[in-house]
Amino acid sequence: MSAESWPASLHLIGSKGLGGAERWADRFAGALAECGAPAAVGVRAGSAVEQLCFGGLPVHRLPFLTVWDPLSRQAVRRLVRTLKPDVVQTYMGRATRLTRLRGRPVHVARLGGYYSLGPYRHADAWIANTRGLRDWMIAGGLPAQRVHHIYNFAQPAEPRPARQIDALRASLDIPDDALVLLTPARLVPVKGHAGLLDAAALLPAEIAGRRWRLVLLGDGPLQQVLARRAQSNGVAERLVWAGWQPAPGAFLQMADLVVFPSRDAETLGNVILEAWAWRRPLVVTRFRGARELVRHGEDAWSVPCDDPPALAEGIKRVLGDAELRAGMSARGSERIARDFAREIIMGQYRDLYARLAGG
Repeated sequence: MSAESWPASLHLIGSKGLGGAERWADRFAGALAECGAPAAVGVRAGSAVEQLCFGGLPVHRLPFLTVWDPLSRQAVRRLVRTLKPDVVQTYMGRATRLTRLRGRPVHVARLGGYYSLGPYRHADAWIANTRGLRDWMIAGGLPAQRVHHIYNFAQPAEPRPARQIDALRASLDIPDDALVLLTPARLVPVKGHAGLLDAAALLPAEIAGRRWRLVLLGDGPLQQVLARRAQSNGVAERLVWAGWQPAPGAFLQMADLVVFPSRDAETLGNVILEAWAWRRPLVVTRFRGARELVRHGEDAWSVPCDDPPALAEGIKRVLGDAELRAGMSARGSERIARDFAREIIMGQYRDLYARLAGG
């Protein structure tokens, strides 16, 4: 994919903190850089987003103070006049509200959730990361011919030497013989951690003859509430609070099972793609994105949302069946290669940018 085939693009993220949208923007920028695409990034000055590397692309710091701030709007316009991109892509509501372009370049708003469409309607085009979200946006009044669906890609797995994984286990005080259940997700209500802890309380001390530890990979406002729930459920000693990790690959490599217990409002669920990319068996709830992506018993084991007994049974079922785990992991890897590989998704973005810039 040559640089000449990519229109120039500017990517604006007005967030203060780090979450799924910001991690995706970082991965996407890195992929643009690897393609040699002419691109730059604009972030909120003083935000945690500044910590991200964006593949080494030029990063410009903008105020992004409020959703209506006229100084921030002017700063965006100045940056656009300076860089002269063909496409400006905004992420989330703040950057989208503050990007008000007159004519060229094309303004593309990327949505990763079922947000109120009001702040996004002034864009020239929209990208939804699931088919369900695309259909919802069209039903909400956005013109169908300008609403585009492109999935996220999965970051390719980059395995570490075994000694590094052993050192990680030791640093987390996980016994050598213990099964590792991994839940990578921000500690916010939609991710379903409360139900996960209730399910953990229903698990036996050993599964398939082995002790287990549940590694919670992420941070967020619910941490203290969840810690108290774990204490009251009697599972606190089996939990590992690993915090937010900018590079979660080693944790995925360490995992015997990925558990993703989101509630129905979850739009896509990048954890599904990450588990498949690392060939890890997956137990997942049937939230919106999972219903669109997974095939129960083939590439993941799915259970109802907000049903701790069903989640506990699913975990025991998968961990107790080596053949099932191997089959789901293999078919998940095939799904990545066929539908969610970086080259496939980046090709779809390149083609869309070319159409928008040429139109």
